[in-house]
Amino acid sequence: MASETRPFVPVGIAVLTVSDTRTLADDKSGDTLTDRIGKAGHRLAARDIVPDDRETIRDKVLVWSREPDIDVIITTGGTGFTGRDVTPEALEPIFEKRMDGFSEVFHRISYDKIGTSTIQSRATGGVVNATFVFVLPGSPGACRDAWDHILQFQLDYRHMPCNFIEIMPRLDEHLKRGKA
Repeated sequence: MASETRPFVPVGIAVLTVSDTRTLADDKSGDTLTDRIGKAGHRLAARDIVPDDRETIRDKVLVWSREPDIDVIITTGGTGFTGRDVTPEALEPIFEKRMDGFSEVFHRISYDKIGTSTIQSRATGGVVNATFVFVLPGSPGACRDAWDHILQFQLDYRHMPCNFIEIMPRLDEHLKRGKA
């Protein structure tokens, strides 16, 4: 439910496609996300494609998570079970807080569309350097489902009873406490 009294608060969102084969010219999942980000009124802060390599994925997310104009990072690709699918392994170790509910809700939505095949995805989410990170499968359909049914609402300050935007200013409280 959206509040009529709260203003929309746009945030900077980066999109990272993890693939050994995609380019910006044929990155349908990245296109799906960037289109939805723009239509929602948010700002595309960065976009890139990296190969299925743990250190490369981790390094890109760590660099972006330190950028002041990037509030959210959405990755697409590398969440399956093949040998090259390493996005969760690259990112979960750097999560300061893991978002189990994101994965659970994503799988619930996915189950309604693709049935038990949803178990072949290791979609996950967490917080890195006070930046929300969402790890999505590489299909455009999975990106649509995650955005249309979860992210568009949680990344909208008007969404009630609560949303990620209203807690963003407090994500780094643990970092500030250590410096006091």
